[in-house]
Amino acid sequence: MSRSIVPVLTICAGLILLWYGGAIWMNWQVVADTQARAGATPRLMDMVRLTLNHARPLLPAPHQIMDELWRSTVTLPVTSRRSLVRHAWVTLSAALVGFGIGTAIGVLLAVAVVHIRALERSLMPWIVASQAVPVLALAPIVIVALGAMGLEGLLPKAIIAAYLCFFPIAIGMVKGLRAPDAMARDLMRTWSATPAQMFWKLRLPTSLPFLFAGLKVAMAAAVVGAIVAELPAGAQAGLGARLLAGSYFGQTIQIWAALVAAAILSATLVGVLGAAERLVARRMGVRA
Repeated sequence: MSRSIVPVLTICAGLILLWYGGAIWMNWQVVADTQARAGATPRLMDMVRLTLNHARPLLPAPHQIMDELWRSTVTLPVTSRRSLVRHAWVTLSAALVGFGIGTAIGVLLAVAVVHIRALERSLMPWIVASQAVPVLALAPIVIVALGAMGLEGLLPKAIIAAYLCFFPIAIGMVKGLRAPDAMARDLMRTWSATPAQMFWKLRLPTSLPFLFAGLKVAMAAAVVGAIVAELPAGAQAGLGARLLAGSYFGQTIQIWAALVAAAILSATLVGVLGAAERLVARRMGVRA
């Protein structure tokens, strides 16, 4: 265990050092111009310290982002409009609803494609082509159209999230349902297994690794979809709204803190799915 974690810690330390170096390099000219206007000539170490603690840096230093995360998640009350916990919960709600919708659509499409041969040629090309439409172009259309129908708030954002996440689930499930080899299928037929028995006893257990792989990708995509959907909606809450507010007022530290919060949220959800995968696989006797 200790040996396996050393390379990870080494890479993380290297990335942090590179990040600090990038922050010094990118913020140097901004600080130099500010000091020149003030008529000051700071020493080298003072310049380094100023570049790493600038109020509006081009690239915030890691400790600035962590300070903002701590302040907006622990120090501030959850009811505050600046609390990242509140914004993350709004985004999480839309992402989970969209993930549920996308999962249902993806699984149903996969089962239909596998069991109805005609759908493979008629439906699969449309499933693939649907992902060629950029979500940044689709999101405003969906938000405006649903808003004209009186549907606002959670549902439009969930639909955008579902649009992004159904595809990896459908593709992974199709691959998984077709994973059993011909010998296993023939053996089930010799036992007079019905199509339903073949599905529940053979195809579904075999498809679990493929399904959960698609679910993990879909969960991260659902969070992205929920954030993207918040941008054209003019939302007052959510990580997307936090990003938008930060860009309006030039608060780069706020923007990066929201991005890190979104990454932590996605990683946590994917980790929960990984734990669920191991639990389900153990109960069904499938190696995850």
